[in-house]
Amino acid sequence: MTGKEYTSLYRKSKDKAYDALFAAYCDYVYAIVYNKLRSTASREDIEECVSDIFADVFFGYDTESDHEGDMKGYIGTVAKRRAINAFHSLTARKGRIADDAEEELVNMGSDTDIEADSDKAETRSILIKKISELGEPDSTIILQKYYYDRSSSEIAKLLSMKASAVRMRAARALEKLRVKLADDGIRL
Repeated sequence: MTGKEYTSLYRKSKDKAYDALFAAYCDYVYAIVYNKLRSTASREDIEECVSDIFADVFFGYDTESDHEGDMKGYIGTVAKRRAINAFHSLTARKGRIADDAEEELVNMGSDTDIEADSDKAETRSILIKKISELGEPDSTIILQKYYYDRSSSEIAKLLSMKASAVRMRAARALEKLRVKLADDGIRL
């Protein structure tokens, strides 16, 4: 969701703007908060922190700005800061020394980066949606060529087309896909 889309929704209906914001970024915010608080917080604490983040964004975002880009960076920053504050608050409440707990959080080993995985999943979802919007046979050609790594002649047999036609359609479909993704701020 872009700042412009959010501002437009906000001006029409604050409730709809909040619902759209929550629907678009709930998983992303939850992943950030969970990653920061999983060692110290209960599920209820994590969910409360997520709610607080959306309240911060809703009441703190400048709807008078002309920002047209994606709100993800802003929301991610608010989420990280709020989660770190919640971490400090929870560790102080539990009687731990906050410095030791923070060091534990920083040194906590994990092979997975939940935020990066969330970003990749979101990008994949958008990519699949945009490919399907190309229509047939273009979407099939793109998937077969770039996902299944099939040659133009193999795809031609599958679709009862000539290999040269598959190559031409693939080039055109790829260009259409680039334009569609660029509209969403994604570059190949």
